[in-house]
Amino acid sequence: MTNLRSAVTAPRAVAASAGGRAPAEGAASRHRKLTTRTGALFVTPYVLFLLVVFAVPMVYTLWISFHRFYFTAPGTHADSPWVGFSNYRDVFTDPVVGRAFLNIAIFLVINVPLTVLLALVLAAALNAKIRFRAFFRAAYYLPYITASVALVAVWQFLFGSDGFVNHLLGSHAPDPSWLVNSHLAMPMIAVFVTWKQLGFFVMLYLAALQNVGKELYEAASVDGAGRLRQFFAVTVPGVRPATTLVVIYAIITGANLFSEPYLLTGGGGPDHASTSPVLLMYQKGIEQGHPDFAAALGVVLVGFVLVISLAARKLTERGN
Repeated sequence: MTNLRSAVTAPRAVAASAGGRAPAEGAASRHRKLTTRTGALFVTPYVLFLLVVFAVPMVYTLWISFHRFYFTAPGTHADSPWVGFSNYRDVFTDPVVGRAFLNIAIFLVINVPLTVLLALVLAAALNAKIRFRAFFRAAYYLPYITASVALVAVWQFLFGSDGFVNHLLGSHAPDPSWLVNSHLAMPMIAVFVTWKQLGFFVMLYLAALQNVGKELYEAASVDGAGRLRQFFAVTVPGVRPATTLVVIYAIITGANLFSEPYLLTGGGGPDHASTSPVLLMYQKGIEQGHPDFAAALGVVLVGFVLVISLAARKLTERGN
């Protein structure tokens, strides 16, 4: 009798259990769909922003680069004949373009490693419990939010031909001076940009350091590792994703260098020693009236940044 009753009630229990799971799974599915739609709703404005501000101008720039294009007055029209790769041929055969990309390469070789090293060391120091920690964090961040024109005035006061540094060095000062020296102009701009943007990258590393567990430092300390060993064995691997972000961001901002050479060296001098591709785009497209050449140069610059950024990402993520 007992076995018969069990046989009768077992299918009901299974059915009830299955019926209980089905509504739960249905509710979970509806929750996932709602979450996905809500996320898409929040992302849509930014996607539209990217399309309007970046994608549409990039497509238009690509179109201009294959045509003979002229700026016209409002209400007037000028033909824009197809010229194929003529603008790109002009870009690749222009010696000033080659010098501009060489200048950016010099800038990145100095700026990117210096930025990563200083930002990580300062972030590790500011993450420790030191006196006046909030003051130092604000002090390092202040140049980043200060107008470039004001910082250029400080730099000119320090490194101008009659600047404070030259007065300190006396006869040992470089001749020509720092910012009008063809060998020193671009390195000085790289150091200037490193100093100006350092606070932002310090903040990125400070945020990344919050995710590095204190138990890792305690375990390393128990194993006999000193502070230097802990830095290389725990801190550096722990913030590797942030390092990738810092490197790529530094490359992108460095490749788009404009205001610093324009203000510090009078528009890329001396003799194009500090000209950047973006500055050259402005000079060719706006000052000299060749927007088609500037558009082709912009497309080449995008390709250059993309290749360098991908290579840097693979390099910094190696070992993950």
